[in-house]
Amino acid sequence: MARTTDSDLAPHELRVLVAVADTGGFSAAAGTLGLTQSAVSHSVRGSERKIGAVLFERGRTGARPTPAGEKAVAHARRVLRLLDVLTAEARGAGRPDAAEGPLRIAAFRSAALHLLPPVLRRLRARHPRIEPRVRIVREVGRGTAGEVADGRADIALATLGGSVPLPPGLVAGGLLEEPYALVHATGHAAPRSLPLVDWAENCGSYTREWWAAQDWIPKATVEAEDDGAVLSLVSGGHGMAIMPALSLVGAPDSVEISDLGPARPTRRVGYVTTSELAGSAVVRALVRELRAAVPQGEGLVSGEA
Repeated sequence: MARTTDSDLAPHELRVLVAVADTGGFSAAAGTLGLTQSAVSHSVRGSERKIGAVLFERGRTGARPTPAGEKAVAHARRVLRLLDVLTAEARGAGRPDAAEGPLRIAAFRSAALHLLPPVLRRLRARHPRIEPRVRIVREVGRGTAGEVADGRADIALATLGGSVPLPPGLVAGGLLEEPYALVHATGHAAPRSLPLVDWAENCGSYTREWWAAQDWIPKATVEAEDDGAVLSLVSGGHGMAIMPALSLVGAPDSVEISDLGPARPTRRVGYVTTSELAGSAVVRALVRELRAAVPQGEGLVSGEA
């Protein structure tokens, strides 16, 4: 059996790093962990010495992770999660239903509203010991995949093939290809003449080429916070929008949805998890339910599995 060395970080040291990053200060982390501030400070200094890098910028307003600290904290979260999974799966070894414990899911808004609910109902029915915890994350920048990379989520529902590459150490599986459509107030005779209503999560690299080739699409005159606000504005007659299928589930009768033709853009939706959690019982259980809900799943599409 391998022996630990003076350079190894112990689980309690990892928990201190995560607590300082999450709370933004040594004093707040101490309160969260039930330690003294000096004990937290001593632990962080010890971790920095072992790693050989400064992990936090200290200041009067608190402590903020350095670039090295951000990496260390992300890995610390993932290691601590694996220790939780180790305990749960060892405890359930030999049981036909060994999936138990928390399952942290990150999802963008339309997926959380329209794709996840029936999946979670089936998951709870088949695996009552699993405790799903869902966070809605805007699909901009690193988006939901970034939550997994940073150790804040075990699995994410994400848009695949966008302009931001998948972070190292993650694997992704495709679930569905959702088409975009033109949406406008019902009964408008010339919807393409309307001003454009848009939102920040729309128009990733998967739509950009198509978008640029359409001379009838104006620059957005109204930008909303999310797709729900876009749909509300369109319904009120404030413009037209180009939206993906999941965002249009349950659209009101006051809007009309028009096909954009055979060359219409599409958005690929799938799941993202870490290579180490991909084989865990809780993640595999959710993936099975996702694939059952979307039979045209495409399998593994990227990563280092």
